[in-house]
Amino acid sequence: MRYAHGGGLTAERRRLRERIRYEAGERFARGEKTAVIAKDLRVSERSVERWRRAWREGGMDALASTGPPKLPRLSDGQFAELEKELAFGRPSTAGMTSGGPWRGSEP
Repeated sequence: MRYAHGGGLTAERRRLRERIRYEAGERFARGEKTAVIAKDLRVSERSVERWRRAWREGGMDALASTGPPKLPRLSDGQFAELEKELAFGRPSTAGMTSGGPWRGSEP
């Protein structure tokens, strides 16, 4: 699943992507061309180029997964409050009539 509850890839998908990057790293060491690797691994050439650059700078360790993405900065309660405020629509509807980032766009 692309966007699991916590966002980003699931742990299983991260492991799969890491195995693909390691396979690419082995092929970099053999001198294979980017286009061939991308086609065989069914990824974009741009991804392979990015992985090759990381591999050149840090070896196979640079291809390891960095783990799950950061947790959201807002709690579930804060998200709920934000959604409630956004439901009001324009800032003036929420009681914000002057100043702030809306200056100039409000009547």
